[in-house]
Amino acid sequence: MKPVRVVGCYIAAVFIGGSLLAPWLYGSIHSLAPFFPEVADAPFHRFVSRSWLALAVAGIWPLLHGLGARSWLDLGLVKPAGQWRRLGAGFALGFTSLAVVAILALAAGARAFNPLHPALASKLLSAALTASVVAVLEEILFRGGVFGGFRRVFSWRKALLLSSLIYALLHFLESARLAGPVLWYSGLELLPRMMRGFINWRHLLPGLFNLAMAGLLLGLAYQRTGNLYFSIGLHAGWIFWLRSYGALTRPVPGVDPWFWGTSALINGWLALLALSTLLVLSLNFPRPVPSSPAGLLKPTYLHIKIR
Repeated sequence: MKPVRVVGCYIAAVFIGGSLLAPWLYGSIHSLAPFFPEVADAPFHRFVSRSWLALAVAGIWPLLHGLGARSWLDLGLVKPAGQWRRLGAGFALGFTSLAVVAILALAAGARAFNPLHPALASKLLSAALTASVVAVLEEILFRGGVFGGFRRVFSWRKALLLSSLIYALLHFLESARLAGPVLWYSGLELLPRMMRGFINWRHLLPGLFNLAMAGLLLGLAYQRTGNLYFSIGLHAGWIFWLRSYGALTRPVPGVDPWFWGTSALINGWLALLALSTLLVLSLNFPRPVPSSPAGLLKPTYLHIKIR
């Protein structure tokens, strides 16, 4: 059960430590407001989320070391030679799957195409950069580290389910604004407010299901291919759409986003149908080889033809 304790300590350190760090960071930036005016004008909840991110990144290697990773190979990162087609195949699948959701929403009149967005080019560039960075970091953390660590003590199926649930829960936090002055405990005060999505059933369903389904698909891709390249590509394809869909489209008055999703795209039932279809298709992937006594799996390969 050591991996469960390690992950629990990591999550507590990130959220509690980041919440305590945020007021200090907020005060420090505001003391330098003449030099950083745009940053100083940001709402306090942005400082909270950035503090969480900073601690999460800083703690990645201690976490992975605690989960038993001793090399990049233990995290599913083999040499990139010969892996670019797999990376590209993953990206193509992720991009296409959410492109279908976007096209259906546009065709049904649930969203309107917005080609004249004033900052469309910069938004798309930002989406591409974000997709590249976030996909790599999150796949190393959640699939290479958490899923890989859990596989050492659980069956791969149980490890996949547990790591996907953690992935979904940690991505389900919302922004919350602070009323009043920023005090040393203000970050901790915001933390339960950021969890309000868990008591809103229209938000919980299907949003949490979509995130868990995404985690299952990403973990299954890692399990079947033996490294993270396909998972990174798949994740990047999704993130590109999540970051650019709001710039490419605009809402249509009177349309219920519960089925079609909002500008976030993946928070509607239509996205769940697309992700569920991918999961069903993944059943045709090659079966994984049995694990070794140490709980580590030998790599198998995902047979996807690139034309």
